[in-house]
Amino acid sequence: MDLAKYFDHANLRAEASEGDIRQLCAEAEEWGFAAVCVNGRYVRLASELLAGSGVRVGTVAGFPIGAMDEQMKQSEALQAMMAGAKDVDYVAHIPTLMDCDKAKIAEQFKAYVDVLRSADEDVCVKVILETALLMKDVDVAEGERRIAVSCDAAIDAGVDFVKSSTGFHPAGSATIEAVKLLKRYAGPMKVKASGGIKTYEQTMAMIAAGADRIGGSSGVAIMQGGGDMDADY
Repeated sequence: MDLAKYFDHANLRAEASEGDIRQLCAEAEEWGFAAVCVNGRYVRLASELLAGSGVRVGTVAGFPIGAMDEQMKQSEALQAMMAGAKDVDYVAHIPTLMDCDKAKIAEQFKAYVDVLRSADEDVCVKVILETALLMKDVDVAEGERRIAVSCDAAIDAGVDFVKSSTGFHPAGSATIEAVKLLKRYAGPMKVKASGGIKTYEQTMAMIAAGADRIGGSSGVAIMQGGGDMDADY
């Protein structure tokens, strides 16, 4: 198993500097990670630094709460794609997911996917479901139903990945239970586990649960066989 290829090496902190992003990209190239994930203002820099390396450049849209207008999220993603982003992690509107209206969820997802694919048919679209919120303060069956309906809608819309968490929401981060549920209902989509994954042991547990990709800021420490319990996400 090429563990490095599981990682989206991320720095999405508000205080991230140009120097931090340069370090992030150097680490991603050195270790052969699948991608970096940076805020929109740094996409062009990351694209320049990683040109020809085989490391994809990813960004986020609607991050971290997903509460802005859908057209604003689309515009944010398109701007980043023009700067070189090949992967976009899009934060879904959580109240819509909680309502479990599959048609409405699919409409939002499909509008987003169609706009992005019209600009670049090879863009990789990852939808963040914030599973900790979907499973909070409800019984197990209702939490599972919310995830199942959201995944079904994402499949219908042509989404590439469903992702567990932003890693920034106080409701919680990725859990083994949530990743297993995502895998159960993902169908042809892949699963990205993100949020709170800071050690090698956590990483291997997430992969065993069904994660195809691991997002976070601890990739280097994990590859070195340990972890970084002081990492932000």
